[in-house]
Amino acid sequence: MILFFLTSGLFLGWSLGANDAANVFGSAVGSKMVTFRKAAIIASAAVIIGAVIQGAGGSDTLGKLGSVNAIGGSFTLSLAAALSVYMMTRFSLPVSTTQAIVGAIIGWNLFTGNRTDPATLSKIVITWISGPALGALFAILLFILLIAFKKRSGMHLIRFESVIRSGLIIVGAFGAYSLGANNIANVMGVFVPVFKLQDIDLGIISLSSDQQLFLFGGIAIALGILTYSKKVMETVGTNIFELSSESAMVVVLAQALVMFIFSSSGLSSLFVKIGLPPIPMVPVSSTQIIVGCVLGIGLYKGARNINFKLLGEIALGWLATPVIAGLFAYFSLFFMKNIFSVNVGYSIAEGTVIQEPSSITTATDLSAIMRYLLLGIIIAGFLTIAFFYFLERKKKRELRLSEEKFWKNLK
Repeated sequence: MILFFLTSGLFLGWSLGANDAANVFGSAVGSKMVTFRKAAIIASAAVIIGAVIQGAGGSDTLGKLGSVNAIGGSFTLSLAAALSVYMMTRFSLPVSTTQAIVGAIIGWNLFTGNRTDPATLSKIVITWISGPALGALFAILLFILLIAFKKRSGMHLIRFESVIRSGLIIVGAFGAYSLGANNIANVMGVFVPVFKLQDIDLGIISLSSDQQLFLFGGIAIALGILTYSKKVMETVGTNIFELSSESAMVVVLAQALVMFIFSSSGLSSLFVKIGLPPIPMVPVSSTQIIVGCVLGIGLYKGARNINFKLLGEIALGWLATPVIAGLFAYFSLFFMKNIFSVNVGYSIAEGTVIQEPSSITTATDLSAIMRYLLLGIIIAGFLTIAFFYFLERKKKRELRLSEEKFWKNLK
């Protein structure tokens, strides 16, 4: 039964992969520098690694906004957020799972009579504004630096394009890693307080209860990238503003840096040590940041080619997402509680201690499943790396033979 409650979180992860996660490669695919298949595979692997290794950053912030205290409530909130994101995806609008889950948590607070912390909400909303602005600023600065490097290096155009192509893959993987680290809290954060799994220790790899949940969520995100992300990739990568190859690399790197800043507890601690205020560990919207980056490049090059009509539609989607998710959550909670008699949570003021003995018992079996799943992922990862390594070697050999044949016939 506990696996059933996880399905809504996995659906939300799939929706994030379809709508948000692929945006780290949207500009690269849109500029035709990287194929969709290669981008999707790299992003899928990197987002899982980021989720497992560094995924706990934003969970505490969402917990302060509203600590969901029943598995039925966690299931319903994730389902409401996932349906909101999926509905926007159907209209090809790149919206934010962060906005969706925040709206759903506020809906849960209203339904259960819990207080929404205004300080935490303000911190999250500010990142919805500062994220795109910071992305635009980083994109402009990085673009200026890249153009200066291009002029001073005197590199041949073909060589420069090859460097850009390699750079797109590297920074895209970094961006996917940062997105997994930052946004996995949107997918599994509401399950952390009510889900306890046995720790897994395989010797070289050990996973805590939270990391196992993040692994599940990361796999769901990867499936979303692989199966349903191409349409939104094209919307972000080509329709807002036509990107050159160097612009595409700058956009991906700027987005990756912003995502990393808001997910790195080490960087936040460094700020505190040198006397600066800490960086808030907040799940931010990769979609908003990537749109801000693309817009920054467009403004720097001149606003004539920017699709402001599409930007208006995207902004409308951003405003509508938390409202729709909140309404979905509120009415879904009412439906689950009164029709199916599912415990969806209670007011913290009541002071009752949550008891979930059945979930803890079933979680033991789930941890066993996770152990075999982890082994399967490791084996599949090695096989995939080996396959693509030999595939690339074959392509290079065929290309070399083709060039040799061309020059031989030319003589």
